[in-house]
Amino acid sequence: MSNINQIIEERPASIGNFLVGRLLPFKDRRTVGPFAFIDHMGPAALNDHENLDVGPHPHIGLSTLTYLFEGNIMHKDSLGTEMEIVPGQVNWMTSGKGIVHSERTPERLRHSDKYLHGLQIWVALPKHLEQMDPSFAHITEDELPVWQDGNVTVKLIAGEAFGKKSPVPVYSPLYFIELKSTAEQKMQIGKDLYGESGLYILEGSIENDGTTFLPKQLLVAKDSSICEFTMHANTTVYIFGGEAFPEPRHIYWNFVATSPEMIEEAKQRWTEQRFPKIEGETGFVPLPEQNSNFRIKDNRKTDGDTTF
Repeated sequence: MSNINQIIEERPASIGNFLVGRLLPFKDRRTVGPFAFIDHMGPAALNDHENLDVGPHPHIGLSTLTYLFEGNIMHKDSLGTEMEIVPGQVNWMTSGKGIVHSERTPERLRHSDKYLHGLQIWVALPKHLEQMDPSFAHITEDELPVWQDGNVTVKLIAGEAFGKKSPVPVYSPLYFIELKSTAEQKMQIGKDLYGESGLYILEGSIENDGTTFLPKQLLVAKDSSICEFTMHANTTVYIFGGEAFPEPRHIYWNFVATSPEMIEEAKQRWTEQRFPKIEGETGFVPLPEQNSNFRIKDNRKTDGDTTF
């Protein structure tokens, strides 16, 4: 019997000069473990006058994880961080009680042709840490645990699994894992997983219980402890999940919280521009219209309600 509980297809959403594929939240699946938001960016080819420019915008109640396959993004935030992320590295920004950041094409690339491809992820914070001080961590590729399992290269990007631990400073039991195959191989990894699990196919294909699944599909397991599937050759998948929180989470725009009151307070602070500022940045992304019928993240819109 198949262990797949749900199949979620990427839904297109516009972000400036290219489309992203929205994976979470989904109308019938708001979270997987502590993971509350996942976008697949690109792959997008930007010409010499197209650039990523997401201006200053706020976050509360979450950590953001940016992981690139191609391209470069310059991150600036209200802590004074100015960090360029390149493929294989991890930007981990924890908003806590409030942080502001911008995401732009680095200056040296703004007048040349370029590519952008990667994942942007939100991980909700535990209730007792929602109001923690904000922080930022940058992890280089050579700091991440990588090992070989037959024909499959395994990389632990964040969290703990397989008896290993990533240096990304997470705040609850979770995992974010990359698997890359060179030849067909059956994977039986349920004993190394826990909580809720999702599997995203970036390229190639996998087989489960006689059914083949292709890229741009997110498969949510019924029981992570019996997770097994066959990876076909030249396949890349990402497995993410962990322990779910006992409380539901509310989301409005870039704010995640356990209470609507915290969301309202953050909305008021942003409207009155009482969040901390980013040195050297001007302008900001305004709060969405109060009567909007869309969930909005930065300048992205997807049909749906504003809470989950």
